[in-house]
Amino acid sequence: MKKLLALLLLSILTLSINSFAQEKIDVSTIEKIKDEGLNRSQIMDIVFNLTDATGNRLTNSPGYTKAANYAKNKLTSWGIQNATIDPWGEFGKGWELQKSYLAITAPYYKPLQAYPKAWCGGTKGLKNADIIAVTLTDSLSLESYRGKLKGKIIIIDKLDTYKQSFKADASRYTEEELSKMANAEPTQPRTGGQMQNRPGAGAMNLIASLKKLALSEGAIAILSSSTRFHDGTLFTQGGGGYKGTDPENFLDIVIGIEDYNTILRLVKAGNQVKLDADVKVAFQEKDLQAYNVIAEIPGTDPLLKNEIVMIGAHLDSWHTGTGATDNASGSAVMMEALRILKTLKIENKRTIRIGLWSGEEQGLLGSRGYVKKTFADPTTMQLLGDHEKFSTYFNIDNGTGKIRGIYLQGNAACKDIFTQWFAPLKDITEGTVTISNTGGTDHLAFDAVGLPGFQFIQDEIEYDTRTHHSNMDVYDHLIEADLKQMATIVASFVYDASQRDEKLPRKELPKPRPAGQRGY
Repeated sequence: MKKLLALLLLSILTLSINSFAQEKIDVSTIEKIKDEGLNRSQIMDIVFNLTDATGNRLTNSPGYTKAANYAKNKLTSWGIQNATIDPWGEFGKGWELQKSYLAITAPYYKPLQAYPKAWCGGTKGLKNADIIAVTLTDSLSLESYRGKLKGKIIIIDKLDTYKQSFKADASRYTEEELSKMANAEPTQPRTGGQMQNRPGAGAMNLIASLKKLALSEGAIAILSSSTRFHDGTLFTQGGGGYKGTDPENFLDIVIGIEDYNTILRLVKAGNQVKLDADVKVAFQEKDLQAYNVIAEIPGTDPLLKNEIVMIGAHLDSWHTGTGATDNASGSAVMMEALRILKTLKIENKRTIRIGLWSGEEQGLLGSRGYVKKTFADPTTMQLLGDHEKFSTYFNIDNGTGKIRGIYLQGNAACKDIFTQWFAPLKDITEGTVTISNTGGTDHLAFDAVGLPGFQFIQDEIEYDTRTHHSNMDVYDHLIEADLKQMATIVASFVYDASQRDEKLPRKELPKPRPAGQRGY
C-alpha cells in the first residue's frame, strides 16, 4: 500500500511539474531579485523625492517638471539608457497654486481648510466678501440672482446631512475575495477609484451657468463641498478647461462639509456672514505640449533585443496633496524595479522600457499619446512598426497596497504563464490570477490597440476612502513593506517577460474606434 501511495504521489508531482514545464523560470535569479528588492531597497528615498521634495505634480506644472527631471536623472545615474523627457502632444495650460487663504471673519473669526480647484483663476489680492446663498432649481431661479452677485462669495443652498463613519478606512483583500476574483468570469472594465460625489447633468449645467454669470458680474468665488469631504479630507480635482483656447474658469473653492454646513446654517438663520479670501495662481501658457519620462535597459539577445517589454505608472497628480498613493508609489515601484535589475547586472534578452506618464488624471492622455505615436492609433488601427515588436506592458496605479495578483484583462492565454511566474513568489504574494478587467489607468491605452497590457491586483488600503485625489494623499500614507514587495514582484515579472522564448500572447486585434467612442 505504501509503495502504491508513493507511486501515486510521484505521478501527481510529475503531472504538476509537466504542467509548468512550458515556462523556463530561472529561480536562482528570482531569488536574487527578492533579496535585492526586499533587503536593499531604495524605494522610500525615491518616493520621498517624488512627494515631499517635489510637491504636487499637476500636469504641466513646475512640480511635474521637477519630478520628471528627477526621474530622468535618477534613472540615468543607475545606468538606465536613453532617458528622456518625451513630448507626446498638446495638453494645455500649466497651473500652479501660489497662495490660498480662506477664513470666516463675521459673525466671528475662523480659519477654514480650503483648496481651490485646479485651473481656476484667483482673487487678485485679499478680498473680504459677504456670503450669498443661491437656491438653484431651474434657469428662472438663476435669473433671479442677476445683478446681485458682484463682490460676493457664493454658496449653493443645499444642506447635506453629515453621517458618521463606522467602518475602518483601510482594508486588505480577504482570501474569500481573492478566491472570487480567481474564479471570475470576464467582465467589462471598471472605472477605477471612486470619484467625488457629483450632481446630475441638469444640476451641473445650472452650476456652470451660475459660474458664468458670477464671473461676468464680478463675484469673488463659489464654495463647493460634498458629504464625502469630511473629517479634514478634501477630494479636489479640476475646476474647468485647461486647453490653450479655454477661457478663464471662475474660482471654485472646496471646503469640508462641516464648514460648508456651518456657513449655510448661519446665512439661512439671517446672519451676515463675511469671508476673507486670498487665492493666487499662476498659469504657464508658453509651452502647451506635455511630456512623459521614457528610459530603457537595451536587450542583449541578437534575435530579441529589438522586442520591447514595458512597465509604467503615471507621474502626474492632483494638487491638494503630493500624490503619494496616486501615483508616486507606482512611479517609484517601477523605477525601483529597474534599479533592481540593473544592480544585479541581469542580461535581459529583450529591451526593458519604462514610461512615467503625464495627463493620466485628465484621461490617460500621456500613455495614449505615447501609444498613438509609437504603436498604433486606436481610431484607425493603422499599426506602426513597433507594434509587432511589443511583448507586454505592466502597470501600477492602485495605491500603496501590496500586490495580491494580476488582472488578465480578458487575455486568457496568459493565465497559465502568470500562474507559473507567481510560483517562485508564493512566499510574498498569493499570486491570484483573474480573467477580470480593471479600468481607469494606463494599461488601457495599450490594450486599446491590441497590445497585452496588465494592471496588478493591489490591496486597496485606504485608497478610495481617504487618499485618492485628496489632501491626505501624502508620504505618511505609504506602507514601506508593501512598496518593497511590489517592486520585487514587478522586477520578477519584467525579468520573466524579457527572457521568454516568445512574446506574450495577444487578444484579437480590436477594430478602429472613432474619436469619442474609444470604449476605454
